[in-house]
This record gives sequence, C-alpha cells and structure tokens, in this order.
Amino acid sequence: MGGVGFLRPAPGTWGSLLVLPLAWAGPVACLGLAVLLSAAGWWALGRLQEAKADPGWVVVDEGAGQLIALAALPWAGGAAGVLLAFLLFRAFDILKPGPVGWADRRKGASGVMLDDIIAGALAAGLLLVARWLGVTL
Repeated sequence: MGGVGFLRPAPGTWGSLLVLPLAWAGPVACLGLAVLLSAAGWWALGRLQEAKADPGWVVVDEGAGQLIALAALPWAGGAAGVLLAFLLFRAFDILKPGPVGWADRRKGASGVMLDDIIAGALAAGLLLVARWLGVTL
C-alpha cells in the first residue's frame, strides 16, 4: 500500500486512512477492492517469512478490512458515515473482541488477514443495522 505501513505511530491507522477516499467510489467498488486487497495480501504474506507474526509495517490487511466496513455505506453517503466506519473498524481491530481475537491468534497469512476482515465485517454489520434503523449515514 505504497509504504504507508512505515509511517509512525500507528501504521494500521494510516493504512485504514489511506483507503477512506474510496468510500465515494460506492459500495460495490469498495467490496470489489476489499476482495482484491485480501487476495493480494494473502498471496504476498504467504511468501513473506516475517508473516508468521503480524509485521507492523504490513497494512494491506487494514486496507481490506476498512474497505469491507466502507462497503456498508450508501452510495451517496456523507463524511459522518465514513468517519463512523473508520472508528468502528479501528475499534474492532484494536480491541479484538470475540471472533476478531480468535482470528488474530491464527498463524501465518491467515492470522494477519483474517482478523481485519472479520473486524471489517463486524463494523459493516453495525453500519447496516444502523441504516436499517433509519440512521442517516
């Protein structure tokens, strides 16, 4: 993701911020890009010796997870929805509740990628529930 993982502090946050403008490409584009980043990340991490643990400079997983969260926003969503998607995703990624923590304990590429994918899906689920309840995002 262009070396953004080398920014300090909090490289994962920088990785999530990098993809936020893609929210305006729409939900289908966000979901498609999330699948693309996930596949590329799994492929690359499978070849990276350091990926037995989650290297801090690798942020493709955060990009994929954040895009999944953004895919739950409406096509003409506003900045408030993007901010909420960002905050929810980062909270799930940092706090690692339930299935996110389980995935984080996996070894190799699956452990690196899967926790962020699940965090993104949980954030997306909450955003979809909010929309269903009539919250304007």
